[in-house]
Amino acid sequence: MEDPTVCGSIHRSIPYINSRLDHISLQISSALFLFTSADPNAITMNGYTNGYTNGHTNGHTRECNFYEKNDVKEFLDSIHQLILDKALNDGTKNDHKVVEFLHPKEMLNKLQLDIGEKGTNNEVLLKFCEKLINMSVKTGKPGFYNQLYGFVDPYGLAGSWITDSLNTALHTYEVSPAFTMIEHYLIQKVCKMIGFQNGDGMFCPGGAFMNIMSIHLARFRNDNNIKKQGMYNQERMVVFASEGCHYSSVLAVGFLGIGQENLIKVKTDSKGKMSVKHLQNAVELSLKQGLNPIAVVATAGTTVLGAFDPLNEIADVCAQHNMWLHVDAAWGGFVLMSKKHRYRMAGVERVDSLAWNFHKMGNAPMQCSLLVVKEKGILEKCNSTNVEYLFQSDKYYDKTFDQGNKTIQCGKKVDNFKLWLMWKARGDAGMAAKMDRVMELSQYLVDQLRAQDDFRLVLPEFEYSNICFWYIPPSLENQEETEEWWQKLSKVGPKIKERMVSEGTLMVGYQPLPSMNKVNFFRFVLCQENCEESDLDFIIEEIRRFGKDLQF
Repeated sequence: MEDPTVCGSIHRSIPYINSRLDHISLQISSALFLFTSADPNAITMNGYTNGYTNGHTNGHTRECNFYEKNDVKEFLDSIHQLILDKALNDGTKNDHKVVEFLHPKEMLNKLQLDIGEKGTNNEVLLKFCEKLINMSVKTGKPGFYNQLYGFVDPYGLAGSWITDSLNTALHTYEVSPAFTMIEHYLIQKVCKMIGFQNGDGMFCPGGAFMNIMSIHLARFRNDNNIKKQGMYNQERMVVFASEGCHYSSVLAVGFLGIGQENLIKVKTDSKGKMSVKHLQNAVELSLKQGLNPIAVVATAGTTVLGAFDPLNEIADVCAQHNMWLHVDAAWGGFVLMSKKHRYRMAGVERVDSLAWNFHKMGNAPMQCSLLVVKEKGILEKCNSTNVEYLFQSDKYYDKTFDQGNKTIQCGKKVDNFKLWLMWKARGDAGMAAKMDRVMELSQYLVDQLRAQDDFRLVLPEFEYSNICFWYIPPSLENQEETEEWWQKLSKVGPKIKERMVSEGTLMVGYQPLPSMNKVNFFRFVLCQENCEESDLDFIIEEIRRFGKDLQF
């Protein structure tokens, strides 16, 4: 039997995870109390006292610390217990619903959101918070397979609590010294994993932001005068991405002034991977038309099929035409943790930039998004303004550690510590084990679906934990599969989704895929660490229960 005390184990039971949350929460509560109430008569840098002595601040008397006030402390203690009991413990149990669905008007009426002239007492606020938790989707429960996120790592959650409590930004070293060093360390660790010898990076507010930033960098490298002179007198730029790319690539070219018509969608093969032959032809055609091809956005783990574009072959095309190669690994980047599965990203060391969302497969609290680049210095060159009230040239420390000049943000949230803490707790081996277990469970579901007469896989095999399938109700069995039949089958997913959400037992997405001529199918995605084989069996049983009486 596997030792459940090993941090890297991904076979931990829910009670064990909850006990770890209780332990971590107690430590954080103790730390916060000491931080706000301990006698601070310590000698600090250069022998100067910190100015606080037994409630006196440089001669000014203060009755007590704000967080020592009974009503404040009691409120925070109560909120802390509410989170543990309702959001985390109940929110991950199989005997609780995934969602108590209400339509928007019903939700608004039940929430009662009015804010009046007078304040509200803590008891009422606590009751509202409990109601809010009860009315929210339990993304950490087995049964939530709707999006590319879910269960929250307990160590990552602890990291979020600490960073939110300290309430700082990450633009300069002087306001965030420890977190700056953590960010620097994680960037270098991930660069080493990828194979960047002298890379750089930054944590960003989400995957879409990272994809926008990557095309922003590609545009700058194409012509660095654009930073000051803008898009005037520029050749018409074009960017290439597969038909299966994330929609943020469309957002990026529109946002940056390149134009959505100048994002050229490259055809995919039967597995959903970018066709390198079609990419080469599309680039050559753009050159004949007098256009300026500046970048290719490859995808490692597409949103729908979980496909991994062939990075080595795409890198060859980019090298031939001097184009920036960005890989959107927001969903699929976690395979880099696993020796068994990282082959899916062969050639990753050749890309110019990579986006990775650790809040997806990694289960870090939202959001936890890291963009890394091969060329050190290009982030500062592209984004720096050297504004003097933040980035003075005569600072009293090594200002190369300031992060703010690398990004277009200013108030940059600290997103690194939650990742560091969960990675530190698990180690490389624990992170790899998590990836391997998810892939094992995904293959289990594929095998189970393949064995059912009334289920059909969209593809023969899947590269990642996206498993796409149709359910064929009895009313559509043993019929000729005409166009009319497929249109009827397309209505199955929406009907079953409505029923499963109404009962609250399960959430699985559905969608069509017009580029591959596929009508609505279920898109199951797995990143839940607290999932077992029996939970996957339940999916088949529930979909069959909800759909067996459908008539078309």
